[in-house]
Amino acid sequence: MSTTALQRPETKAMMPGPAPVISTARLTLRPHGLSDAPAIAESLSDFAVTRMLSRVPAPFDRQDALDWLVPVTSGALPDWPLAITGKDDVHIGNVSIELRHGRWHLGYWLNRYYWRRGYMSEAVAGIIERFSRRMPETPIHSGVFADNPASLRLQEKLGFRMVGCGEIYCFARNTMVSHIETVLQPGMLQPRKVAYRA
Repeated sequence: MSTTALQRPETKAMMPGPAPVISTARLTLRPHGLSDAPAIAESLSDFAVTRMLSRVPAPFDRQDALDWLVPVTSGALPDWPLAITGKDDVHIGNVSIELRHGRWHLGYWLNRYYWRRGYMSEAVAGIIERFSRRMPETPIHSGVFADNPASLRLQEKLGFRMVGCGEIYCFARNTMVSHIETVLQPGMLQPRKVAYRA
């Protein structure tokens, strides 16, 4: 028997294509640039922000921001890491959908001075809605630390459901932290009353 007959045909995983620019009522979500490094460093030097993120060290400085931005801006990754910007293109946070271990994961953070204004819900709904149009059969995984109920509420309002609990290492806290795993199944995004600009 020929070895050719035993080889499985290669199946190429579907990819969403290049990260878009997404405009919502109050925000523009756009690909990052290296010039975003100072704003990212300023936001992530705040322990109130980084303590809720698993992979961000503390302290965090401009070089850390550049180290993250270089591969992100190279165009070589399939991920959608988008800068959350307000008026005058001011960088106030990040929302991303990235491929990790064969699954698409949602992550996000916002500069603390923009909390409690509904910006994060608007940004997350915007990226998921666009991603789901390109990848309609794809579940989106996420999760929150157990001591971050606001983030869990945000996800639940958008249609995410809890699927597990465990512990993961948090670099900023330098310890294992209780973590709630969530998933948004295809077609389950709950509509938000957010006006999108063309």
